[in-house]
Amino acid sequence: MGIISRFAPSPTGRLHLGHAFSAVKAHDLARANDGHFLLRIEDIDPGRVREDHVAGILEDLAWLGLAWDGEVVRQSERLPLYAAALDRLKAAGLLYPCFCTRAEIAASASAPHGNVGPVYPGTCRALTPAEREMRMANEAHCWRLDMQRALASLSPSVTPGLWWDDEVAGWIIADPAPQGDVVLARKDAPVSYHLAVTVDDAAQGVTDIVRGADLFEATHVHRLLQALLGLPTPAYHHHDLLTGPDGRRLAKRDGAQSLAELRENGADPVTLIEALRAGRLPIAPTNA
Repeated sequence: MGIISRFAPSPTGRLHLGHAFSAVKAHDLARANDGHFLLRIEDIDPGRVREDHVAGILEDLAWLGLAWDGEVVRQSERLPLYAAALDRLKAAGLLYPCFCTRAEIAASASAPHGNVGPVYPGTCRALTPAEREMRMANEAHCWRLDMQRALASLSPSVTPGLWWDDEVAGWIIADPAPQGDVVLARKDAPVSYHLAVTVDDAAQGVTDIVRGADLFEATHVHRLLQALLGLPTPAYHHHDLLTGPDGRRLAKRDGAQSLAELRENGADPVTLIEALRAGRLPIAPTNA
């Protein structure tokens, strides 16, 4: 069997050209190596996920001519897998409940590391077991990875081997410590991106992960979780981000034109795909 790649969008909005760029790269990598291209819907954000966006993802990929292999996997249907991973880490004493609000964290956190945001100062790590139990009964809380304890728990034979291979950057030594005690289960969701994506990629047998360079720093954390949970490490392909004429990355929050809008305006999917494969931003047709 060849390699297994995947495209794993979140249905919190319609796909835009940046998504299409990543999907094309993952699809073409699998097809060029007699492999499989999987589609996973990362729908664990209850406040933002919409079913019409799930349908839109399927519609957009079909319009682009990107066919996936097997059934579409949805994270919302895989919660027991995440719970088992969390229980394993809790049993090892590597997680602790955190009751801090976003405002409290912003006021006390240290400077951002890369593009991962403010580093949590470990406020709730110092709570006693009795304090934790009392507050857990009455307060919303997330679960954080005790980063230093997690790193210390690895055997000396494992710690030097925390590497991953990136197509562009080469062999990288994983250094998750600067990111602090990351969240593995959110207050408003049963799992965080870090844990869900790590568990899913292993469970689906993904051998090659294709994603944007904006997630490069997250891979340090994912490599640690792979070691803690005894999961395989895939090869990584962190590609440059597609940018607009102003040089800024295409993003939903900045109003990047969706594939649905391009389709409605008469865009030719074949021409669009060819441009993306060449690493170019296609010229978008308009009705004006």
